[in-house]
Amino acid sequence: MKRFICVAALVLLAACLAQAQDIAGDWQGTLNAGGAELRLVLHITKAPDSTFKATLDSIDQPGANGIPVNSVTLKDSKLSLDVAAVHGTYEGKVAADAKTITGTWTQGAALPLEFKRATAPIKTEHKPAKPSDIDGAWMGSLDTGAIQLRVVFHIVNTEDGLTATMDSPDQGQNGLPTTSVTRDGATLKIEAKGIGGVFEGKIAADLSSIDGKWSQGGATMPLVLKRVKDQAELERKRPQNPVKPYPYRDEEVSYDNKVQNVTLAATLTIPQGKGPFPAVVLLTGSGPQDRDESLLGHKPFLVLSDYLTRHGIAVLRADDRGVGKSTGIFAKATTADFATDAEAGVAYLKTRPEVDLHKIGLIGHSEGGVIAPMVAARNKDVAFIVMMAGTGVPGDQILPAQGEAIEVALGKSPEEAAKNAAKEKEMLTLVETEKDDAVLQKELKEKMAGDVPEAQIGLQISQITSPWFRYFLTYDPATALRKVTCPVLAINGALDKQVLPSQNLPPIRKALQESGNQHVEVDELPGLNHLFQTAKTGSPAEYAQIEETMSPVALDKIATWILKQ
Repeated sequence: MKRFICVAALVLLAACLAQAQDIAGDWQGTLNAGGAELRLVLHITKAPDSTFKATLDSIDQPGANGIPVNSVTLKDSKLSLDVAAVHGTYEGKVAADAKTITGTWTQGAALPLEFKRATAPIKTEHKPAKPSDIDGAWMGSLDTGAIQLRVVFHIVNTEDGLTATMDSPDQGQNGLPTTSVTRDGATLKIEAKGIGGVFEGKIAADLSSIDGKWSQGGATMPLVLKRVKDQAELERKRPQNPVKPYPYRDEEVSYDNKVQNVTLAATLTIPQGKGPFPAVVLLTGSGPQDRDESLLGHKPFLVLSDYLTRHGIAVLRADDRGVGKSTGIFAKATTADFATDAEAGVAYLKTRPEVDLHKIGLIGHSEGGVIAPMVAARNKDVAFIVMMAGTGVPGDQILPAQGEAIEVALGKSPEEAAKNAAKEKEMLTLVETEKDDAVLQKELKEKMAGDVPEAQIGLQISQITSPWFRYFLTYDPATALRKVTCPVLAINGALDKQVLPSQNLPPIRKALQESGNQHVEVDELPGLNHLFQTAKTGSPAEYAQIEETMSPVALDKIATWILKQ
């Protein structure tokens, strides 16, 4: 599924030990990733005790100025910055003349970043002026091939000319900066270098629409913007989202994964009554997820936790490491690392008097459905597990089948989809077998040429050669499943195009049989997709359009099964 490439809100740095070179002053640098640009200004000051303090401005992002830096260390011309708020780090070498710092910014991916001493002040604020005839919110929809994504531009006239911010509401991204807004009569051009995107369009004579195209990462798509007259137009209907006050307790909590020095921020919901109650830890799917597993305007884990808690089950759901209020670096972790975060959640529930210590379980969705048996196989504190679209075979089998199924659901011929799946298998085999990184990068570039926009090739290569991806390709979930002895519920939507039930449920069932586990239920739920929504085709293109967040059939299945345990 194509996504906006967005170098996230960067920043947070502060005090350290300094030597020799004086790096005090203002420094400018630009991050480039797959055609995207994000300008940074680093302000370093020197204290009387010769330590350094710093703040960082991300001038292409609204409100991202004056962010404090956690630690600044200078030793033998090597500068190290720790950016805790976004879980980023910078390592650079200060030139002998102290005019440049050349190094690498790491935040998910490692990106080159060179700072140069600022020679003039950089303006970051714009004073408002008389509104223009196109001031206001404009919304359109991008057809990316896999999904429909709404785009909203908020245009404001200032004393420096037109400015704009951008929202991608279906991705939960609001206030993305644009770097320039240019108008020449009826022609409008909006550039957003932070995400490598450009919109060019023609303003209708009646000022009701702007007909144009969006270009990003080498791809160009039609985009027609229309005035937003009512803010309600921007909100997707999500009728299942619970509304406070809830008929149960809900607490903000945190707990430590001491094994990996990570603190998880979470919400614990506790049913009404005396207790102690059965309890579960919710485990999110792949990619950085918040505690609600927010996706395309949906909050599946918020809906699931609400349903379970109303039915007498306590629920703990946490932001993934490096996401929201949780610490740690997401991009450096593998599925095995996330399993230790899950164990920390189980350990935390054991400290709560409201929880029945003998009835603590795990519910994992997608990748979380891989993590749950991984933990249950070695941790006897886990009383039961629920696998929601968990996999039963290694990732190098999952991905080609997933791509092929999605393409067919989107209308491609089975022959063309199979051909593309074969190409993907070749690349995945290359990632698994080629040990020389330089050779691997060269061969991957050659295979992607013509199929992947040039500007995105580097980013895609960094993603498929990451520690998480390499682990996912080769890890066989059956290894842990054969060791699971606690009760297991494994469910898949019959229309799931991301984790195909025909590919995964049989090996899950087989592995659990080999373990001798007598408390197993494996079910394929008719008409449901990967998110367990009632769907038509199961294509990810439907996720945002479907108002239902999770089918009542799936919710009832999970709650009823847990209470029987």
